[in-house]
Amino acid sequence: MYPVLFHINGFTLYTYGLFVALGFMTLMVVSRKYADSISSDALSDIFFVILVSALIGARLMYVILNFEAYRHHPIDILKVWNGGLVFFGGFLAAVPAVALYLKIKGIDIWKTADGLSPGMALGHTVGRLGCFFAGCCYGKECSLPTAVRFTHPESLAPLNIGLHPTQIYEVFSNLVLFIILVRLMKKKKTDGMVFLIYIILYSLFRSVIEFFRGDFRGDFFFHFISVSQGIGVLVSLGAGIVLFMRLRSSHDTDPV
Repeated sequence: MYPVLFHINGFTLYTYGLFVALGFMTLMVVSRKYADSISSDALSDIFFVILVSALIGARLMYVILNFEAYRHHPIDILKVWNGGLVFFGGFLAAVPAVALYLKIKGIDIWKTADGLSPGMALGHTVGRLGCFFAGCCYGKECSLPTAVRFTHPESLAPLNIGLHPTQIYEVFSNLVLFIILVRLMKKKKTDGMVFLIYIILYSLFRSVIEFFRGDFRGDFFFHFISVSQGIGVLVSLGAGIVLFMRLRSSHDTDPV
């Protein structure tokens, strides 16, 4: 596709970096609507914590999974604009970082998590478009009418063969997830419900899409499931248990 938008006087604008930035801006805009109980200053601090921790975590996991590619060229670790961020790495780093900040500030963690969830889903939708243009996170070879062919010499995907458009699968799954979460915001039975369902559904969607991915993402279980799928299973199971406990607790405290 178009991994590079343009070069001007030595400046290069990478499509991947642009859409990651647009995705983060989307998170900020949407969250101000659904996390409206939090002050603007606190939200700004939360966004900063998310940005730093998620970027470090997402890049670190990608580098660990692709260590051989960076062992002899460690400076390339810093070139995040070329692609190479793992969502679960960023997620696993951002959640405890934000939770710690909220704990210090005395802000309700579960209510805040709910308010941020729709923005995370829609922001991820936008960010995945950057993957499509850069050619990272590409799919396995296929001959379906929906197959895509990458021809740009700087693309990260194999060139000139039909591939599953896994990046677009992710775009649509996150968009569907955003719509579901927005509806849940109006019907949630307990704080944290929207966030926990976000984790469960994203892990489910991602695990299915992973079977169509063609890039190496590490092996988690006998070459059958990837690291992201393994993490997704564990995280979704944990989220399901917590959701069950919170719903039961909420039901037990309802007035009779």
